[in-house]
Amino acid sequence: MPYVNIKGRQMFYEDRGSGFPVLFGHSYLWASSMWELQVETLSRSYRCIVPDLWAHGCSDPPSESPYPVEALADDMWSLAQALGLNRFAVIGLSVGGMWGVHLALAHQEAIAALVLMDTYVGPEPEETATRYFEMMGTIEKLGKIPPPVLEALGPIFFSPATFQSNPSLVADFKAKLASLPPEQIPGILAIGRGIFSRTSLLDRLGEIKAPTLIIVGADDKPRPPYEAQEMAKLIPNARLEIIPEAGHISNLEQPERVNSLLISFLKEHCPARG
Repeated sequence: MPYVNIKGRQMFYEDRGSGFPVLFGHSYLWASSMWELQVETLSRSYRCIVPDLWAHGCSDPPSESPYPVEALADDMWSLAQALGLNRFAVIGLSVGGMWGVHLALAHQEAIAALVLMDTYVGPEPEETATRYFEMMGTIEKLGKIPPPVLEALGPIFFSPATFQSNPSLVADFKAKLASLPPEQIPGILAIGRGIFSRTSLLDRLGEIKAPTLIIVGADDKPRPPYEAQEMAKLIPNARLEIIPEAGHISNLEQPERVNSLLISFLKEHCPARG
């Protein structure tokens, strides 16, 4: 399996297809595998590079707690440099979009196109931050994600429509979290605490030069559409798409619609192989 050593730790990534490179960023509590339905399609025309966040999937735990989003962005830049990526697109969902914005601001010349999905780079609202830190405190105390927290996470990540149309997606997500090894929990919490204590980048969004597509599920509870609309107004010439019957994991809840948007956007701004 491919790994890159960053700060003395091993970050796992998938590297599929050939052509113009696209760097993916997955959601908190998920892993690189969440992009399978997109990579299967996009790798026919692009080189798809899909890393696991620290403590997620097959990557090592982070080096400190909390682990800030800025550090994640630096690590993803290190990954890009290790793979020889001089210019590439970024597709980031949730925390993937957060570190993606940091990259777009810090390395304007390298980011050819930016897709921000179900994400927000303003501060975490106090009400939800308090709720999430309480959840993480419970998980830390127990050394696992208990059933009540698992049940609470379902409606956070998925649209009500998904519970009806694709209950196995919800069940698989909860089963994976329930089976996390205890030794993986502290690293996951370190990433979470960095995410939910993030600093705002709203006042810098006007500096983004990369063509930007913003996608949000109409039923996204943690990152509701009005946040996406706020960012779309601040990023020059950003395009906003709201996906019906999708929550926070819109790429898995409505994959055909999302794939169509990604293909069209990348085709417009990044050269496709063949």
